[in-house]
Amino acid sequence: MATGREIAQLCGVSVATVSRVFNQPETVNEETRERVLRVARGLGYQPNESARALSTKQSTMIGLVWDTDHRRPGWRHPYLQDLLIGLKSALSVHGYHLLMLATSGDAREVGASLADPVGYVNMTRRHHLGGLVLIDSGSDAEAFEAFAQSGVPCVALDVAVDGPRATYVTSDNAGGARAATRHLTGLGHTRIATITGPPGNQPSRARVAGYRDALREAGLPPRDEYVVAGDFYRTSGTVAMQRLLALNEPPTAVFAASDEMAVGALLAARAAGLRVPDDLAIVGFDDIEIASVVDPALTTVAQDKPGFGVAAAKAIMAMITGAGREDPVILPTRLVVRDSCGA
Repeated sequence: MATGREIAQLCGVSVATVSRVFNQPETVNEETRERVLRVARGLGYQPNESARALSTKQSTMIGLVWDTDHRRPGWRHPYLQDLLIGLKSALSVHGYHLLMLATSGDAREVGASLADPVGYVNMTRRHHLGGLVLIDSGSDAEAFEAFAQSGVPCVALDVAVDGPRATYVTSDNAGGARAATRHLTGLGHTRIATITGPPGNQPSRARVAGYRDALREAGLPPRDEYVVAGDFYRTSGTVAMQRLLALNEPPTAVFAASDEMAVGALLAARAAGLRVPDDLAIVGFDDIEIASVVDPALTTVAQDKPGFGVAAAKAIMAMITGAGREDPVILPTRLVVRDSCGA
């Protein structure tokens, strides 16, 4: 692999000049800059990112803080995978990349965990990372507050944070849940249950609130036995649906706070001999790929997954470049009507 010294010799300039072409191009005259870049392209030269960070005190890496690892289910959720792909693509437009920071048990071995967020903040500064992206996985809210108050540019996904250089991006979770439940009341259902996400999760709480709002609008009294907690994953949807079907007066419709749980509910209903949507209507949330291919195809609330990446990248770049802190972004959702409700 070519080195900066080789390029300097071929171009008849100093190694320092080659470094400035890649790190501070505005300080090099155009003719010299073009000559260096032309030779570098011909040799396939790639500047050393770590060295660049040390010399400029700024990296093109954004740290991703997510309190999960391969032993937990978080990495396997299709919605989160799609969100990360969108974020990575949006950051790459600005020449930035994502760096996964060690978390959970592994993090304690290197002195950084969400139980001690100062470790992450110090890691960010030590490696001159441009900023942090925070993903909530039910972690202690105090950890996210510590990040937000650190002064490091931070954008949180699906968890509200506030700080001098911190903001967040989320979906209209309450509005989406309201639309899903209204759809079911509009079809004449009066016994409508919901399978929620984890109780401590902010989007989960907002979706429960939207569900309750729609029941209130329709003049339907809330029933505690119709609210069953899941964890956004398929198995919990199956278990919750089994619990609902065991009630003396089981629901005729279910709003599940994720498509994964909705599919689990569908499988439980089918195993119990029920027909969807004839005997039970089901609505999900997320609009992941499986929603359109399962039989019957799933009515669901679609989130703007690419929009998450674009909004988060815009927010963190604004703070990195000094343009200022972006206001929190609440992305709209939309109801996608398919076959699982019989509409």
